Amino acid sequence: MSDLKHLPLQSMHEEAGARFGTFAGWRMPLAYPAGVLKEHLHTREKAGVFDISHMRLFGIEGSQTAAFLNRVCPLDAELLETGTSKYTMLLNDEAGIIDDLIVTRLDAERFIIVANAGNAAKDEVHLRAAADGFDIRIQSLDRVLIAVQGPEAESILINAGLDLSDLTFMTVSEPHGHWFASRSGYTGEDGFEIALPIDEAQGFVERVLADDRAMWVGLGARDSLRLEAGLCLHGQDIDETTDPATAALLWAIPKAVREKGAFIGAPAFKRILSEGLAEKRVGLVPEGRQPVRAGAILLNEGGEPVGRVTSGGFGPSVGHPISMAYVARAFSQPGSSLIADVRGKPVSMRVHPLPFTPHRYRKG
Repeated sequence: MSDLKHLPLQSMHEEAGARFGTFAGWRMPLAYPAGVLKEHLHTREKAGVFDISHMRLFGIEGSQTAAFLNRVCPLDAELLETGTSKYTMLLNDEAGIIDDLIVTRLDAERFIIVANAGNAAKDEVHLRAAADGFDIRIQSLDRVLIAVQGPEAESILINAGLDLSDLTFMTVSEPHGHWFASRSGYTGEDGFEIALPIDEAQGFVERVLADDRAMWVGLGARDSLRLEAGLCLHGQDIDETTDPATAALLWAIPKAVREKGAFIGAPAFKRILSEGLAEKRVGLVPEGRQPVRAGAILLNEGGEPVGRVTSGGFGPSVGHPISMAYVARAFSQPGSSLIADVRGKPVSMRVHPLPFTPHRYRKG
Protein backbone atom coordinates (compact mmCIF):
# COMPACT_ATOMS: atom_id res chain seq x y z
CA MET A 1 0.00 0.00 0.00
CA SER A 2 2.95 2.32 0.61
CA ASP A 3 3.53 2.92 -3.09
CA LEU A 4 -0.02 4.19 -3.65
CA LYS A 5 -0.48 7.85 -4.48
CA HIS A 6 -2.56 9.85 -2.04
CA LEU A 7 -4.98 12.66 -2.79
CA PRO A 8 -3.91 16.06 -1.43
CA LEU A 9 -7.22 16.26 0.47
CA GLN A 10 -6.99 12.73 1.90
CA SER A 11 -7.48 13.93 5.49
CA MET A 12 -10.82 15.50 4.53
CA HIS A 13 -12.02 12.18 3.12
CA GLU A 14 -10.85 10.32 6.22
CA GLU A 15 -12.71 12.77 8.46
CA ALA A 16 -15.81 12.29 6.29
CA GLY A 17 -15.68 8.54 6.97
CA ALA A 18 -14.69 7.46 3.46
CA ARG A 19 -14.15 3.81 2.63
CA PHE A 20 -10.99 3.67 0.52
CA GLY A 21 -9.80 1.40 -2.24
CA THR A 22 -7.15 1.27 -4.94
CA PHE A 23 -7.82 2.78 -8.35
CA ALA A 24 -5.21 3.50 -11.06
CA GLY A 25 -2.42 3.47 -8.46
CA TRP A 26 -4.21 5.89 -6.12
CA ARG A 27 -5.82 5.47 -2.71
CA MET A 28 -9.30 6.69 -3.57
CA PRO A 29 -12.60 7.12 -1.69
CA LEU A 30 -15.01 4.45 -2.93
CA ALA A 31 -17.97 5.54 -0.82
CA TYR A 32 -18.90 7.50 2.29
CA PRO A 33 -21.25 6.54 5.17
CA ALA A 34 -24.38 7.41 3.13
CA GLY A 35 -23.50 4.61 0.70
CA VAL A 36 -23.34 4.33 -3.08
CA LEU A 37 -27.11 4.31 -3.70
CA LYS A 38 -27.79 7.51 -1.74
CA GLU A 39 -24.70 9.22 -3.18
CA HIS A 40 -25.86 8.38 -6.71
CA LEU A 41 -29.42 9.62 -6.17
CA HIS A 42 -28.26 12.74 -4.31
CA THR A 43 -26.15 13.69 -7.33
CA ARG A 44 -29.13 13.33 -9.66
CA GLU A 45 -31.43 15.27 -7.29
CA LYS A 46 -29.12 17.92 -5.76
CA ALA A 47 -25.32 17.79 -6.19
CA GLY A 48 -22.43 15.44 -5.59
CA VAL A 49 -18.88 16.57 -4.83
CA PHE A 50 -16.14 14.36 -6.30
CA ASP A 51 -12.41 14.57 -5.62
CA ILE A 52 -10.92 13.65 -9.00
CA SER A 53 -7.41 14.92 -8.27
CA HIS A 54 -6.04 11.60 -9.54
CA MET A 55 -6.71 12.93 -13.05
CA ARG A 56 -3.70 14.62 -14.69
CA LEU A 57 -3.67 18.09 -16.18
CA PHE A 58 -1.12 19.03 -18.83
CA GLY A 59 -0.54 22.60 -19.92
CA ILE A 60 0.62 22.90 -23.54
CA GLU A 61 1.67 26.22 -25.02
CA GLY A 62 3.68 27.61 -27.90
CA SER A 63 3.26 28.88 -31.42
CA GLN A 64 2.57 25.41 -32.85
CA THR A 65 0.31 24.04 -30.12
CA ALA A 66 -2.76 23.76 -32.35
CA ALA A 67 -0.78 21.98 -35.07
CA PHE A 68 0.68 19.62 -32.47
CA LEU A 69 -2.76 18.76 -31.09
CA ASN A 70 -4.00 18.08 -34.62
CA ARG A 71 -1.16 15.58 -34.95
CA VAL A 72 -1.74 13.70 -31.67
CA CYS A 73 -5.57 13.81 -31.70
CA PRO A 74 -8.27 13.45 -34.39
CA LEU A 75 -9.05 17.12 -33.90
CA ASP A 76 -9.12 20.49 -35.62
CA ALA A 77 -7.65 22.56 -32.81
CA GLU A 78 -7.54 25.72 -34.95
CA LEU A 79 -11.35 25.72 -34.97
CA LEU A 80 -11.58 25.37 -31.20
CA GLU A 81 -12.61 28.78 -29.89
CA THR A 82 -10.89 30.34 -26.89
CA GLY A 83 -12.66 29.30 -23.72
CA THR A 84 -14.09 26.06 -25.12
CA SER A 85 -13.36 22.36 -24.62
CA LYS A 86 -13.58 19.29 -26.84
CA TYR A 87 -13.75 15.60 -26.08
CA THR A 88 -11.12 13.75 -28.10
CA MET A 89 -8.62 10.89 -27.97
CA LEU A 90 -4.98 9.94 -28.29
CA LEU A 91 -4.71 7.18 -30.90
CA ASN A 92 -1.93 4.74 -31.71
CA ASP A 93 -0.84 3.83 -35.24
CA GLU A 94 -3.65 1.26 -35.52
CA ALA A 95 -6.27 3.83 -34.40
CA GLY A 96 -6.56 2.20 -30.98
CA ILE A 97 -7.50 4.54 -28.15
CA ILE A 98 -4.49 5.20 -25.91
CA ASP A 99 -6.65 7.51 -23.80
CA ASP A 100 -9.71 9.70 -24.07
CA LEU A 101 -9.18 13.34 -23.15
CA ILE A 102 -10.68 16.77 -22.78
CA VAL A 103 -8.73 19.44 -24.69
CA THR A 104 -9.40 23.09 -23.81
CA ARG A 105 -8.22 26.24 -25.53
CA LEU A 106 -7.41 28.99 -23.01
CA ASP A 107 -6.04 31.44 -25.56
CA ALA A 108 -4.37 31.49 -28.97
CA GLU A 109 -1.31 29.48 -27.99
CA ARG A 110 -2.28 27.96 -24.63
CA PHE A 111 -4.24 24.75 -24.12
CA ILE A 112 -4.94 22.33 -21.27
CA ILE A 113 -5.39 18.55 -21.57
CA VAL A 114 -7.18 16.56 -18.87
CA ALA A 115 -6.08 12.92 -18.97
CA ASN A 116 -7.15 9.78 -17.13
CA ALA A 117 -5.19 8.82 -14.04
CA GLY A 118 -4.30 5.30 -15.10
CA ASN A 119 -2.90 6.52 -18.41
CA ALA A 120 -1.23 9.75 -17.29
CA ALA A 121 2.36 8.52 -17.35
CA LYS A 122 1.89 6.76 -20.68
CA ASP A 123 0.13 9.81 -22.11
CA GLU A 124 2.98 12.08 -21.09
CA VAL A 125 5.56 9.85 -22.77
CA HIS A 126 3.43 9.74 -25.92
CA LEU A 127 2.90 13.51 -25.97
CA ARG A 128 6.56 14.34 -25.40
CA ALA A 129 7.71 11.90 -28.08
CA ALA A 130 5.24 13.38 -30.58
CA ALA A 131 6.31 16.94 -29.65
CA ASP A 132 9.69 16.57 -31.32
CA GLY A 133 9.96 19.25 -33.99
CA PHE A 134 7.07 21.37 -32.71
CA ASP A 135 7.52 24.76 -31.03
CA ILE A 136 5.64 23.86 -27.86
CA ARG A 137 6.17 23.36 -24.13
CA ILE A 138 4.42 20.63 -22.13
CA GLN A 139 3.99 21.05 -18.38
CA SER A 140 2.40 18.68 -15.89
CA LEU A 141 0.23 20.82 -13.60
CA ASP A 142 -0.12 20.06 -9.88
CA ARG A 143 -3.71 20.88 -9.02
CA VAL A 144 -6.55 19.61 -6.93
CA LEU A 145 -9.45 18.78 -9.26
CA ILE A 146 -12.96 18.88 -7.81
CA ALA A 147 -16.17 18.05 -9.67
CA VAL A 148 -19.51 19.40 -8.47
CA GLN A 149 -22.26 17.62 -10.39
CA GLY A 150 -26.03 17.87 -10.28
CA PRO A 151 -28.94 20.28 -10.79
CA GLU A 152 -27.99 22.40 -7.77
CA ALA A 153 -24.28 22.64 -8.67
CA GLU A 154 -24.34 26.19 -10.05
CA SER A 155 -26.23 27.58 -7.05
CA ILE A 156 -23.99 25.77 -4.56
CA LEU A 157 -20.85 27.18 -6.17
CA ILE A 158 -22.29 30.70 -6.16
CA ASN A 159 -22.97 30.33 -2.42
CA ALA A 160 -19.35 29.20 -2.01
CA GLY A 161 -18.12 32.37 -3.75
CA LEU A 162 -17.54 30.97 -7.23
CA ASP A 163 -20.01 32.26 -9.84
CA LEU A 164 -19.73 30.21 -13.04
CA SER A 165 -23.26 30.93 -14.26
CA ASP A 166 -21.96 32.45 -17.51
CA LEU A 167 -20.54 29.10 -18.59
CA THR A 168 -22.40 26.65 -20.80
CA PHE A 169 -21.55 23.00 -21.45
CA MET A 170 -17.91 22.54 -22.51
CA THR A 171 -16.92 26.16 -21.93
CA VAL A 172 -14.32 27.31 -19.41
CA SER A 173 -13.00 30.23 -17.42
CA GLU A 174 -9.99 31.06 -15.26
CA PRO A 175 -11.76 32.67 -12.28
CA HIS A 176 -8.65 33.26 -10.14
CA GLY A 177 -4.91 32.96 -10.53
CA HIS A 178 -4.01 29.36 -11.46
CA TRP A 179 -7.69 28.29 -11.22
CA PHE A 180 -9.33 26.55 -14.15
CA ALA A 181 -13.07 25.86 -14.24
CA SER A 182 -15.16 24.08 -16.87
CA ARG A 183 -18.84 23.29 -17.19
CA SER A 184 -18.45 19.58 -17.81
CA GLY A 185 -18.42 16.26 -16.04
CA TYR A 186 -18.75 12.49 -16.08
CA THR A 187 -22.26 11.96 -14.72
CA GLY A 188 -24.62 13.17 -17.46
CA GLU A 189 -25.74 15.97 -15.14
CA ASP A 190 -25.11 19.68 -15.37
CA GLY A 191 -22.02 20.44 -13.36
CA PHE A 192 -18.50 21.78 -13.14
CA GLU A 193 -14.92 20.64 -12.79
CA ILE A 194 -12.62 23.06 -10.95
CA ALA A 195 -8.83 22.75 -10.87
CA LEU A 196 -7.11 24.89 -8.26
CA PRO A 197 -3.82 25.16 -6.35
CA ILE A 198 -3.38 22.61 -3.59
CA ASP A 199 -2.99 25.23 -0.85
CA GLU A 200 -6.34 26.82 -1.75
CA ALA A 201 -8.33 23.63 -2.16
CA GLN A 202 -9.39 22.69 1.35
CA GLY A 203 -10.93 26.07 2.15
CA PHE A 204 -12.85 26.03 -1.13
CA VAL A 205 -14.18 22.49 -0.62
CA GLU A 206 -15.22 23.33 2.95
CA ARG A 207 -17.28 26.23 1.63
CA VAL A 208 -18.91 23.97 -0.97
CA LEU A 209 -19.73 21.25 1.57
CA ALA A 210 -21.12 23.80 4.04
CA ASP A 211 -24.18 23.82 1.77
CA ASP A 212 -26.47 20.96 2.84
CA ARG A 213 -27.36 20.34 -0.81
CA ALA A 214 -23.75 19.17 -1.45
CA MET A 215 -22.50 15.69 -0.54
CA TRP A 216 -19.19 13.88 -0.95
CA VAL A 217 -19.53 11.13 -3.58
CA GLY A 218 -17.05 8.32 -4.15
CA LEU A 219 -15.90 6.21 -7.09
CA GLY A 220 -18.71 3.68 -6.64
CA ALA A 221 -21.46 6.16 -7.46
CA ARG A 222 -19.26 7.90 -10.03
CA ASP A 223 -19.19 4.60 -11.91
CA SER A 224 -22.96 3.98 -11.75
CA LEU A 225 -23.65 7.60 -12.77
CA ARG A 226 -21.38 7.42 -15.82
CA LEU A 227 -22.80 4.04 -16.80
CA GLU A 228 -26.36 5.39 -16.76
CA ALA A 229 -25.08 8.30 -18.86
CA GLY A 230 -23.57 5.87 -21.39
CA LEU A 231 -20.03 7.21 -20.88
CA CYS A 232 -16.96 5.05 -21.45
CA LEU A 233 -14.38 4.07 -18.86
CA HIS A 234 -10.93 3.72 -20.43
CA GLY A 235 -9.39 0.34 -19.75
CA GLN A 236 -12.83 -1.21 -19.60
CA ASP A 237 -15.12 0.05 -22.39
CA ILE A 238 -12.33 1.42 -24.57
CA ASP A 239 -8.62 0.65 -24.81
CA GLU A 240 -5.73 0.46 -27.25
CA THR A 241 -7.46 -2.34 -29.18
CA THR A 242 -10.64 -0.29 -29.70
CA ASP A 243 -11.08 2.29 -32.46
CA PRO A 244 -13.39 5.33 -32.09
CA ALA A 245 -15.94 4.15 -34.67
CA THR A 246 -16.42 0.72 -33.11
CA ALA A 247 -16.68 2.46 -29.72
CA ALA A 248 -19.56 4.64 -31.07
CA LEU A 249 -17.43 7.74 -30.58
CA LEU A 250 -17.40 8.84 -34.21
CA TRP A 251 -19.39 11.95 -33.20
CA ALA A 252 -16.24 13.27 -31.50
CA ILE A 253 -14.28 13.41 -34.77
CA PRO A 254 -15.32 16.11 -37.26
CA LYS A 255 -16.08 14.80 -40.73
CA ALA A 256 -13.31 16.87 -42.34
CA VAL A 257 -10.79 15.44 -39.87
CA ARG A 258 -11.94 11.88 -40.63
CA GLU A 259 -11.39 12.49 -44.33
CA LYS A 260 -8.27 14.68 -44.42
CA GLY A 261 -6.74 14.66 -40.96
CA ALA A 262 -3.06 13.81 -40.56
CA PHE A 263 -3.36 12.61 -36.97
CA ILE A 264 -1.49 9.60 -35.67
CA GLY A 265 -3.54 6.55 -36.67
CA ALA A 266 -5.35 8.31 -39.54
CA PRO A 267 -4.49 5.75 -42.27
CA ALA A 268 -5.66 2.86 -40.10
CA PHE A 269 -8.81 4.74 -39.09
CA LYS A 270 -9.72 5.51 -42.71
CA ARG A 271 -9.23 1.85 -43.56
CA ILE A 272 -11.51 0.79 -40.70
CA LEU A 273 -14.23 3.17 -41.90
CA SER A 274 -13.94 2.04 -45.52
CA GLU A 275 -14.03 -1.67 -44.67
CA GLY A 276 -17.00 -1.32 -42.33
CA LEU A 277 -17.33 -2.20 -38.65
CA ALA A 278 -17.48 -5.74 -37.39
CA GLU A 279 -19.01 -4.76 -34.04
CA LYS A 280 -20.34 -1.77 -32.13
CA ARG A 281 -20.68 -0.54 -28.55
CA VAL A 282 -24.30 -0.64 -27.34
CA GLY A 283 -26.41 -0.45 -24.22
CA LEU A 284 -28.13 -3.56 -22.85
CA VAL A 285 -30.94 -4.16 -20.36
CA PRO A 286 -31.47 -7.65 -18.89
CA GLU A 287 -34.86 -9.17 -18.27
CA GLY A 288 -35.33 -9.45 -14.52
CA ARG A 289 -33.10 -8.15 -11.72
CA GLN A 290 -29.85 -10.02 -12.41
CA PRO A 291 -27.00 -7.55 -13.09
CA VAL A 292 -24.77 -8.58 -15.97
CA ARG A 293 -21.26 -7.30 -15.35
CA ALA A 294 -18.04 -6.86 -17.30
CA GLY A 295 -16.66 -10.03 -18.80
CA ALA A 296 -19.94 -11.81 -19.52
CA ILE A 297 -20.08 -13.38 -22.99
CA LEU A 298 -23.10 -12.61 -25.17
CA LEU A 299 -24.65 -15.31 -27.31
CA ASN A 300 -27.20 -15.39 -30.11
CA GLU A 301 -30.22 -17.70 -29.96
CA GLY A 302 -28.12 -20.46 -31.47
CA GLY A 303 -25.62 -20.26 -28.62
CA GLU A 304 -22.85 -18.69 -30.71
CA PRO A 305 -20.71 -15.91 -29.15
CA VAL A 306 -21.59 -12.53 -30.69
CA GLY A 307 -20.32 -10.05 -28.10
CA ARG A 308 -19.01 -9.25 -24.62
CA VAL A 309 -20.10 -7.02 -21.76
CA THR A 310 -17.60 -4.31 -20.77
CA SER A 311 -19.51 -2.51 -17.98
CA GLY A 312 -22.54 -3.51 -15.98
CA GLY A 313 -24.36 -3.05 -12.72
CA PHE A 314 -27.51 -1.63 -11.19
CA GLY A 315 -28.78 1.77 -12.36
CA PRO A 316 -30.25 3.47 -9.27
CA SER A 317 -31.96 6.21 -11.28
CA VAL A 318 -33.56 3.87 -13.81
CA GLY A 319 -34.37 1.24 -11.21
CA HIS A 320 -33.00 -1.82 -12.97
CA PRO A 321 -29.71 -3.41 -14.08
CA ILE A 322 -27.90 -1.94 -17.10
CA SER A 323 -24.83 -2.87 -19.14
CA MET A 324 -22.65 -1.70 -22.01
CA ALA A 325 -21.20 -4.17 -24.47
CA TYR A 326 -19.64 -4.74 -27.86
CA VAL A 327 -21.83 -6.82 -30.15
CA ALA A 328 -21.67 -7.95 -33.76
CA ARG A 329 -23.22 -5.36 -36.07
CA ALA A 330 -26.12 -7.67 -36.91
CA PHE A 331 -27.22 -7.51 -33.25
CA SER A 332 -26.53 -3.81 -32.58
CA GLN A 333 -29.98 -2.37 -33.32
CA PRO A 334 -32.19 -1.34 -30.36
CA GLY A 335 -34.51 -4.16 -29.40
CA SER A 336 -32.18 -6.94 -30.59
CA SER A 337 -32.27 -9.98 -28.30
CA LEU A 338 -29.16 -11.61 -26.83
CA ILE A 339 -28.33 -14.09 -24.10
CA ALA A 340 -25.66 -13.35 -21.51
CA ASP A 341 -23.73 -16.22 -19.95
CA VAL A 342 -23.51 -15.26 -16.26
CA ARG A 343 -21.42 -17.96 -14.58
CA GLY A 344 -23.20 -20.61 -16.64
CA LYS A 345 -26.66 -19.13 -16.15
CA PRO A 346 -28.40 -17.69 -19.24
CA VAL A 347 -29.81 -14.17 -18.83
CA SER A 348 -31.97 -12.73 -21.62
CA MET A 349 -31.03 -9.19 -22.67
CA ARG A 350 -32.12 -6.62 -25.22
CA VAL A 351 -30.17 -3.81 -26.85
CA HIS A 352 -31.13 -0.41 -25.43
CA PRO A 353 -30.26 3.04 -26.80
CA LEU A 354 -27.56 4.99 -24.98
CA PRO A 355 -27.70 6.84 -22.67
CA PHE A 356 -29.98 5.11 -20.19
CA THR A 357 -30.79 8.44 -18.50
CA PRO A 358 -31.08 11.72 -20.45
CA HIS A 359 -28.10 14.06 -20.36
CA ARG A 360 -28.96 17.29 -18.60
CA TYR A 361 -26.09 19.49 -19.72
CA ARG A 362 -26.58 23.27 -19.77
CA LYS A 363 -26.35 24.04 -23.45
CA GLY A 364 -26.10 27.58 -24.83
